[in-house]
Amino acid sequence: MPGYLIFEIEVTDEAAWRHYREFAGPIMAASGGRFVLSSDRIESLEGGWQPASISVVEFPSTDDARRFYHSAGYQKVVGLRQLASRGKGILVDA
Repeated sequence: MPGYLIFEIEVTDEAAWRHYREFAGPIMAASGGRFVLSSDRIESLEGGWQPASISVVEFPSTDDARRFYHSAGYQKVVGLRQLASRGKGILVDA
């Protein structure tokens, strides 16, 4: 069963965000991850939730998603994401 990383992100530094994506994208792809969606076109329907953007990344399994997130390679770039944005992330087992 696939596993999904879902992030609500507000980019606060565009240049730093581009730098982060240069590194994170290849690490994610090598771990079997692929974007299902990434969008800033969001309509709030209930509860007043209005994230700046949402990204959903699918992995072959929850274990694969967890391994990617906690991998040494990705953990080296998490700080870049945190410098470039504010956000929240969850792991969902389908």
